[in-house]
Amino acid sequence: MERVDGAAESYVVGVDFGTLSGRALVVRVSDGAELGTAVHEYGDGVISETLPGGRSLPPDWALQNPDDYRDVLRHAVPAAVSAAGVDPAAVVGIGIDFTACTVLPTDAHGTPLCEDPDLRDRPHSWVKLWKHHAAQPHADRINALAHERAEPWIGRYGGKISAEWQYAKGLQILEEDPEIYHRAERFIEAADWIVWQLSGVETRNVCTAGYKGILQDGQYPSESFLTALNPDFGDFVAKLDGPLLPLGARAGALTARAAAWTGLPEGIAVAVGNVDAHVTAASAQAVEPGRLVAIMGTSTCHVVNGAEVAEVAGMCGVVDGGISPGAWGYEAGQSGVGDIFGWYVEHGAPAGLDSHERLTELAAGQPVGAHGLIALDWWNGNRSLLVNHDLSGMIVGMTLATRPQDIYRALLESTAYGTRMIIDAFVEAGVPVNDLVIAGGLTNNKLLMQIYADVTKRPLNIIASAQGPALGSAIHAAVAAGAYPSIHEASQAMGRVHEAVYTPDPERARAYDALYAEYRALHDHFGRGGNDVMLRLRAIRNAAVESAAATHEAPLEVVA
Repeated sequence: MERVDGAAESYVVGVDFGTLSGRALVVRVSDGAELGTAVHEYGDGVISETLPGGRSLPPDWALQNPDDYRDVLRHAVPAAVSAAGVDPAAVVGIGIDFTACTVLPTDAHGTPLCEDPDLRDRPHSWVKLWKHHAAQPHADRINALAHERAEPWIGRYGGKISAEWQYAKGLQILEEDPEIYHRAERFIEAADWIVWQLSGVETRNVCTAGYKGILQDGQYPSESFLTALNPDFGDFVAKLDGPLLPLGARAGALTARAAAWTGLPEGIAVAVGNVDAHVTAASAQAVEPGRLVAIMGTSTCHVVNGAEVAEVAGMCGVVDGGISPGAWGYEAGQSGVGDIFGWYVEHGAPAGLDSHERLTELAAGQPVGAHGLIALDWWNGNRSLLVNHDLSGMIVGMTLATRPQDIYRALLESTAYGTRMIIDAFVEAGVPVNDLVIAGGLTNNKLLMQIYADVTKRPLNIIASAQGPALGSAIHAAVAAGAYPSIHEASQAMGRVHEAVYTPDPERARAYDALYAEYRALHDHFGRGGNDVMLRLRAIRNAAVESAAATHEAPLEVVA
């Protein structure tokens, strides 16, 4: 194909690796037009109960099979190029993003340990998905020691390191399966591992290194800190570290092996990896300070650029160049959003009302506060601001008059309150949040979007792409291929957003202020030590499950 000016058109491919599937998107470099897409579901999905070989897993585990990621390259990329109807020879670059923190142990050549036949029945040899929450006790120890030693980096993460991140997961491996830990010569983000698979070059991206790897001001946590956690943990940074590259840089060239997988030309640019939420800022034209992007799906990640560095209580981190070069990138998040709504439709709503569409229709007719409920949005723990994945959900105010649509709306509202908590924390710390850009599948729920505008008292812009992360990865690929001098120019040319689609209604916003005050009171009481009943219940549940599993797996005693 040629442009009107006679120059040949060029294309890039963005690949978004999500929780259950990977999506490839073919994008025209000149204007960001999306020409073809394809999805490939992971064969093993989320491994949370038993390994493929049948070994049972404890509570709060979430693993994946790395070959499912390769299958996305083998199937989704060629299918997307075919759907686009473009000549593969015109593709000049490929970029990828990943859910994070998703990490895996490998040997020095990048081979996952779970692909060693002798290690496949060892749970710690597999990929630990972002929502693997079984490392919470290890995160608690990391946080306690960091504050005890007054480590300078702890404030850059809102005062708490998450159980989802690299250090808690690595420490769990060491203490629960030391052999796997010592066999792992690399402990690498899945985003960087896929780039390694594509290019044959091992790299690290500044985004995950900063947000998930505690790299601040050019330094990781010290060896003395790590050995104070466990004497054998001192070499962990050596497993994490690698050539560090900025976002939008070229990590390497597509290898012959990866070209055979994807059907793309050998030697094209492979962009540095990125996180799904952070890469979406480029497609949402939100690389300048003050515009917060909320990527709303099963969970929500909030990212915003700031001109200055600040310490925000409960945030996931602030990283220089972590979202785009030249700004301080801030991240926060909610561990469950769409997952909460899906849980209720699947497990809580009665027959005939067990659909999002029907519940939304019924809930939309209610005045604010008419259901008399407040919910806490912690069904999958709390990422921000409390950073505690042992917390759990709650609904207060139910009576015999409560109906399914009341509960559904209260759950929608609870996630909006959680987002407002995050915005308020940013603003109180001096990080402006002027408006929001919403991306992800939940933008289709108009009631939910209006609730967010009313609760946050800010206009909601909607990303014009249904594939925000994949488009963002494609934009980074265009920069890596040299088509644009920077992410800023590429974002302006290839990104797109619908402005002020939802604006806050003053009357509803005032009504939500009163409900939000009640949410904050419950949030602080159950999340900040007023009553630790949720933590005690979690401990009782885990003990009961583990006891039942041990009893089931123990050999039966034969009585004569």
